[in-house]
Amino acid sequence: MFLFSEPSTQWISRFLDAQRDAPFSYDEVGASHGEAKAPAGYAVDHNSVRLGEGRETFDRAVAALYAWKMFDLGWARVVPEGAPVEVGTTVAVLAKHYGFHSLNPCRISYTIEQDEGDLVRRGFAYGTLPDHGERGEERFTIEWHHEDDSVFYDLYAFSRPNQLLAKLGYPLARHLQHRFARDSLQAMVRATNT
Repeated sequence: MFLFSEPSTQWISRFLDAQRDAPFSYDEVGASHGEAKAPAGYAVDHNSVRLGEGRETFDRAVAALYAWKMFDLGWARVVPEGAPVEVGTTVAVLAKHYGFHSLNPCRISYTIEQDEGDLVRRGFAYGTLPDHGERGEERFTIEWHHEDDSVFYDLYAFSRPNQLLAKLGYPLARHLQHRFARDSLQAMVRATNT
């Protein structure tokens, strides 16, 4: 949803209430899980950054992820603040860009708690709802590789335009997606290492 001014807290609350029972806007719910190939017809973005090493770094990174720190960008944030990271939670990304605001609703589609062999992963994915400018899914994970003790923030998404303005402004939308990925990686480095 595109807006000319930042909506009030009450307006956002009503908007989110109206989204809670909305279906996902794409059929491939859960397709970002694991190393599965992205569905055909979607743009794919996969980015990661090394956050450091060891259990303490991993624990700080997971806490930052579950506190939505990857959205501490200045130009975008998740509402409501402090939303629980659990399947079914509905949130929206409120962003200011190109002289207007957008409010894009999503729902957490699955969570990740993996402890297998040399890899420990924590995270979740959310999927878009019908009033989102795009359709698709985005996965946020923290990975601890015991092999070399490294900790990474991994961001994976597949998407395509869902609304007319997103279709008309596709190059601008892709620019914002790349900007989000870059800024989100930096936000997680700051949140984990300060």
